[in-house]
Amino acid sequence: MKFRTDTRIAAALLIASVPAVLPAADETAPAKPAAAEVAPEEDPMLKAPEDVAAPPADAAKTDSGLASKVIKEGSGEAKPGPTDTVSVHYSGWTTDGELFDSSVKRGQPTSFPLNGVIKGWTEGLQLMVEGEKRRFWIPAELAYGENPGGGRPGGMLVFDVELLEIKQAPKPPEDTEKTAGGVAYKLVKKGEGEGHPAEGQLVSFHFTGTTMEGQPLQDTRAQGEPMTVPLQNPGLPPAMVELLGAMVPGEQRQAWLPESRIPGGFIVADIELVSFKDAPAPPQAPEDVAAPPADAEKTDSGLVSRVLEKGDGGDKPTGNSVVKVHYTGWKTDGEMFDSSVVRGQPASFPLTNVIKGWTEGLQLMEVGEKRRFWIPADLAYGENPGGGRPGGMLVFDVELLEIVR
Repeated sequence: MKFRTDTRIAAALLIASVPAVLPAADETAPAKPAAAEVAPEEDPMLKAPEDVAAPPADAAKTDSGLASKVIKEGSGEAKPGPTDTVSVHYSGWTTDGELFDSSVKRGQPTSFPLNGVIKGWTEGLQLMVEGEKRRFWIPAELAYGENPGGGRPGGMLVFDVELLEIKQAPKPPEDTEKTAGGVAYKLVKKGEGEGHPAEGQLVSFHFTGTTMEGQPLQDTRAQGEPMTVPLQNPGLPPAMVELLGAMVPGEQRQAWLPESRIPGGFIVADIELVSFKDAPAPPQAPEDVAAPPADAEKTDSGLVSRVLEKGDGGDKPTGNSVVKVHYTGWKTDGEMFDSSVVRGQPASFPLTNVIKGWTEGLQLMEVGEKRRFWIPADLAYGENPGGGRPGGMLVFDVELLEIVR
C-alpha cells in the first residue's frame, strides 16, 4: 500500500509506483548540466524572439494547443519517439521576453529522455528531425501551470530548440512471444503445477524489474518473500493480470511491460508464479467508519484511535522501527481500498516510510494489539491526491503482529 512511499496498495508498488528514476514530467524543466563557459551574448538563441508574446498566424498548432514554427530545416529524416533520449541546445523565455534558462548560455548541450520533461517538450520534440531548429509556444497546461511556485516559470513559455542528436531507446527483442494484449515475453522455465489463477483468487509471485538499461527497480527475492495480491486488484496493471492469468505454478517468464514513465518505456520483468488460492472474504466496514465515536482517543495532531483488542503489554515501536502488521483500510463511505487480510499476507515496513498517521499511530500500539484509526487527510494523502490514492479521512483497522527491528 502506498502510504508515503509504499507499504503496498495491492500491487501498485509493482508498476504504477516504480521508484522514480526521473523527476515527474509535470515538475521537470529541461535538464540543466553543470555550468560551462558562457556563449557570446550575440548568439541569436539568446535574444528574445520578436514574436515571444504570442505565436504568429503561420505557426503550426497541434490538438493539445502546442504551437511551433520551424526556424531552420533539419538534415535528418527520423524523428524521436516518446521514450528516446535527445541531445539539444535550447533557450527559454517567458512571454514578456525574460530569459529563464538556456543551454546556449551555459555553452553545453543537454540530454534527456522525452518521457522525463514537461508535456510540451515530450510532444514537441517528436515533431523534429536532427539538425532542425524550432520555436515552441507551450501553453501553461503543457508546461508548469499558471502559478507553479518553486522558482519555476508560470504561464505560456517560449523555447527555441535545436535537435542535435537522437538516441533511440532499446526495444524488446524480436524473438519474443506476444500475449493477446500485445505484451512481449519469453518463457524462462516451465511450471510443474496445474491450473491458472482466476479472478477473485490470490496470486503469490516473485517479481524482479529493471529498466531497459538494467537499472534495478524492484526485487521481491531480495525482500525474502513473494508478493501476494488479488489477481484483479486495481493496482495490478492489465499486462501483469494477463501474464499471471496464463501461467501455472512454478512457471517463470521474462516480459517487457510497457511503462512510459521510465527510461526506455518498458520494465524488463522476471516473473515467477509461486502459487494461487481463493481469497478470504473482505472484512466488513466498521459501523463507525463515517466518523470517530465520542470515546475515541485524539492526539494533538488530529489522529483519532480506539483500541479494539489489548496487546501483550510489551514494547511499543519507535519512529525508526520496522513492523509487521495486518490491516484493512476504508474510506469514510465504507468503501474498502486496501487490505493485507484479503491478500492473506501481513505487510512489513519501516515507520519512516509510511503516511504520517501510520508513523504516529503505530507508536501508540503494543505487540498483539488491534486498534482502529481515523486518519485526517493532512496525515494521509490529502483531500484530492490523485494517482489512484484515496483522499480525505481514512479509517484503518490495524493489528500489530511484530516489531521486526
